[in-house]
Amino acid sequence: MAEMGSKGVTAGKIASNVQKKLTRAQEKVLQKLGKADETKDEQFEQCVQNFNKQLTEGTRLQKDLRTYLASVKAMHEASKKLNECLQEVYEPDWPGRDEANKIAENNDLLWMDYHQKLVDQALLTMDTYLGQFPDIKSRIAKRGRKLVDYDSARHHYESLQTAKKKDEAKIAKAEEELIKAQKVFEEMNVDLQEELPSLWNSRVGFYVNTFQSIAGLEENFHKEMSKLNQNLNDVLVSLEKQHGSNTFPIKAQPRKKTKLFSRLRRKKNSDNAPAKGNKSPSPPPDGSPAATPEIRVNHEPEPAAAATPGAALPKSPSQSSLPAVVVETFSAAVNGTVEGGSGAGRLDLPPGFMFKVQAQHDYTATDTDELQLKAGDVVLVIPFQNPEEQDEGWLMGVKESDWNLHKELEKCRGVFPENFTARVQ
Repeated sequence: MAEMGSKGVTAGKIASNVQKKLTRAQEKVLQKLGKADETKDEQFEQCVQNFNKQLTEGTRLQKDLRTYLASVKAMHEASKKLNECLQEVYEPDWPGRDEANKIAENNDLLWMDYHQKLVDQALLTMDTYLGQFPDIKSRIAKRGRKLVDYDSARHHYESLQTAKKKDEAKIAKAEEELIKAQKVFEEMNVDLQEELPSLWNSRVGFYVNTFQSIAGLEENFHKEMSKLNQNLNDVLVSLEKQHGSNTFPIKAQPRKKTKLFSRLRRKKNSDNAPAKGNKSPSPPPDGSPAATPEIRVNHEPEPAAAATPGAALPKSPSQSSLPAVVVETFSAAVNGTVEGGSGAGRLDLPPGFMFKVQAQHDYTATDTDELQLKAGDVVLVIPFQNPEEQDEGWLMGVKESDWNLHKELEKCRGVFPENFTARVQ
């Protein structure tokens, strides 16, 4: 029975609501057709217009603030990646590396702090501000429905009073419904009449606080970021100055540490050593330095060149029968000219001379086959006897001062890192 009673109440309430909707619809139609007057409140209508405008502006501000926050986050990520790139290219032996890494960490923390404070002091405040609008909007709509109910009850009561045949009982009931409808409407109307103007005026303080918070946070953020950027600039200026004055070491490319000359000397001694039984030494294998035929330069002019002033040059050895190093040595020695200078005195240069370089930094030899360099030393570059012995980034040469003093390659020549020198000829 209780269940049936509950269903009956629910059904009755649904029927009542349906009837109210029909009555309201009829009343609105009559009002639009001008057959029924409508209660107007121009002051309240102005409040509703202000409310809708305020809601639109607040919604737009919330959207733009979220876009701003998304941009801050994107800038954070971009700044983080840029700093990571700097950390990767900043070589370990460069001065200021630790400071640059610390600046990158502080940069990351500053972006995170800025984003979080924007959320706490601007976005959450904005969400709270807009959170009150849905309820008020719903109450405004409900007030409109109650106003229609009031107008409908008023029109019904007036029609019963003006009828030719009056029914006092119906009139009394209609009056009762009118009073009830009027009370409900006026209660809601009074509350909204107070709240809407207050809400409208609150927008000024809210806008001021919101934009002051954003402006203040951004100002502090840029101040702190400016300090970090200045610190980073100082580190980079220091790096540039120290690099320019060579106050931190320049490193050579790694070598295979083959101890070239020791091996060559051992090979030469073994090739020239007599065999047991006092036999003559075996001929060296083809392609070795000892197997290279001796090149003799004939300075006597050929008969065909007798009428030509100056001595004619002998024919160069066949490039198809001699190693490239020998051909190059022959060309340099005979022609008396090499790349980057005049021919004067070139016969005094080491065989195979290619060009000159000057040491830009001191280099301390780490093996017996390396040259010890001081900044300003001039080195005469010559080819490797065996190109396979050359390591990347290393050259073979003899210091000009040693060559002028000894004129012996075996005593003077050595390898050196190319990046410690600069070509001068």
